[in-house]
Amino acid sequence: MAKGMVVIDEDRCKGCGLCVSVCPNDVLQLAEGRFNAKGYRPVEAVKPEECIGCVSCAIICPDVVFTVYRQQRKPKRAAATA
Repeated sequence: MAKGMVVIDEDRCKGCGLCVSVCPNDVLQLAEGRFNAKGYRPVEAVKPEECIGCVSCAIICPDVVFTVYRQQRKPKRAAATA
C-alpha cells in the first residue's frame, strides 16, 4: 500500500467540494469557520496520515490546488534461510 502526502494551495481553492467527494479515505473536508483570501471556505486535510496518494483530488480539482506525493512502502524481506 502506498503512503501519500497532499499539499493544498488554500488561497486558490474555491471550496467546491469536488475533492472531498472523491477522496476514498475521507482525508479532506471544507474548513469550518475559516476563509481564504478570496473569501471561500478552503479544503483542508483533516486526516493527512490516511492519505494513500491516489491523486483523485488533484485530478478532479478545477483550480489545481493540490500537489500529491506518493511513496511506496518497502516490502518486508523474508529472513534468509541457512
